[in-house]
Amino acid sequence: MNRFLPQSLFGQTLLLLLAGLVVSHALGSWIYSLDRESAVRAVGGLATAQRIANAARLVDDVPAEWRRRLVAGLSDQSLQVTLTQKPTIAPASDPGPVVEAIRNYLTQQLKLTPSRQPIVLASENLEPPFGWGFGRGHGMGHGAMMYGLFQPLGLQVAVPLADGQWLAFATNLPVARTGFSRQFLTSMLVMAVFIIAISIWAARRLTAPLGTIARAAQKLGTDVNAPPLPENGTIEMRQAAQAFNDMQARLRALIENRTNMLAALSHDLRTPLTLLRLRAENVESVDERDKMLATIKGMDTMVGATLNFAREEAAVEPRRSTDISALVQSLVDDMADAGLDVVLAPAGPMLITCQPAALKRALTNLIDNAVKYGKRAHLSLHAMANSVEIIIDDDGPGIPEDEIERVTQPFYRVEGSRSRDTGGAGLGLAIAQSIVQVHGGSLTLSNRPKGGLRATLVLPILGS
Repeated sequence: MNRFLPQSLFGQTLLLLLAGLVVSHALGSWIYSLDRESAVRAVGGLATAQRIANAARLVDDVPAEWRRRLVAGLSDQSLQVTLTQKPTIAPASDPGPVVEAIRNYLTQQLKLTPSRQPIVLASENLEPPFGWGFGRGHGMGHGAMMYGLFQPLGLQVAVPLADGQWLAFATNLPVARTGFSRQFLTSMLVMAVFIIAISIWAARRLTAPLGTIARAAQKLGTDVNAPPLPENGTIEMRQAAQAFNDMQARLRALIENRTNMLAALSHDLRTPLTLLRLRAENVESVDERDKMLATIKGMDTMVGATLNFAREEAAVEPRRSTDISALVQSLVDDMADAGLDVVLAPAGPMLITCQPAALKRALTNLIDNAVKYGKRAHLSLHAMANSVEIIIDDDGPGIPEDEIERVTQPFYRVEGSRSRDTGGAGLGLAIAQSIVQVHGGSLTLSNRPKGGLRATLVLPILGS
C-alpha cells in the first residue's frame, strides 16, 4: 500500500488536504440532500393534505348520485381517489410525525369530531398505487427513484363523509430529485478547484523550507564554506535555519582548527628533520649514513605531503565554467612532453562548473598514480545526462579487492603490488577523493578484467 502513496512531504500533505476536501464535500452533499428531502416532503405533504381536504369537502357537499362521477374525475396520475362503504386501511400503531401532522391538518380543515377521525397511513415500504412511475406531478419520476437518496413515501388516507361513506386517497409524498443537478455540480466543482489551488499553495509553502534545508545540508556535505541559510519565514523555519547556520559555523571552525594544527605540526617537524639530516651527514659509516638519510628523506616526504594535504583542504578556489576536455588535454600534453606514457581518447568540448586548479591537482594525482604503478595511463571522457565521466586505465597489477575501499584513506598504502619502493606518502588518492567530493562527484576504483586498475570520476555538470 505504501508504494502507491506519495513519498515526498509535499505529496503526503497535499494528499491529506485533498482527502479532507473529499470527505467534507461528501458529508456536505449528504447533509444538503437530507435537508432538501425534508423540505420537499414537508411542502409536498402540506400540498397533498390541502388537496385531500378540498376534495373531501367537494365530495361531501354534492348530491349522492354525483359522487361516483366526481370521484372518478378527481383521480389522476398523482392522486387515486375511491369511494368506499368502510375504510380500506387500519390506523398505524406508530404513526410518526408525518402521519400525525396530516391527520391533525385534515381534522382541523374538515372540522371532524373525535368520533369521526381520518385514517392516515404512510410508509416507505407501502406499495405506490400506480407503480414507481406514479407521482410525476409531485416531482418524483423514475430518475429520482433510481438516483435519489430516498425511496418514495407511500401515503394512503381514508376520510369519513357525513353520510357514513369513506373517501379513500392513495398517493406518494414527493421525493426530492437527486441533489446533484448541473448547478449543484458546477458550484461544487468551482469550490473544489478553488480549495485545491489553495491546498497546493499552502502545502508548497509549508514544505518548501524543508526542501531548502535538505539542499543546504546536502551542499554542506561537499562544501563546508557554503553560504549560510537565510533566517526568514515562520518562527520554526527561522529557528531551524539559525540552528543549521550555527552547526555549519562550528563545523567550519573545527575543520579550520584541525587543518591549521596539522599544517603547524607538519611545518614544525621540518626543523628537527633538518638537524637530523645534518648530523647524519657526519656519520663516518657510508652504509649507515645512507640508511639514515633515506629514512629522513622518507619522513620529510611524508611531512611535505601532509602539509600539502592540509593546504589543499584549507584552500578555497572560486568555481567557474571550464571545458573539462581542454583541461584534461592540456594535462595529458604536459605529461607526454615530460616523457610519460599518457594518452587521451578524442573527446568534444564538455563544459562543467568546477574549481579548475583543484580538479587539475586531483587528475594529476590519479594520472601520476597510474603511470607510477601501471606504466601507462589511458584516459577517456564521456558526456552523460547531468555529469561527465572521466576514466583513467593503467596496465599495472591492480589492487586486492579487500583493500580497494581503503586506498583512498590518508596515509594508507598497499603493500606488495604497490610497495613503498615506488615512493609517495599515500596521500595522492586521498587528496583526489577529497577534491572530487567537494565537487559533488564520485571517485571509484576497480580492477579491470584483463588486468590493471581503472579510476572512474563522475563530476556533475553544474558542480555542487
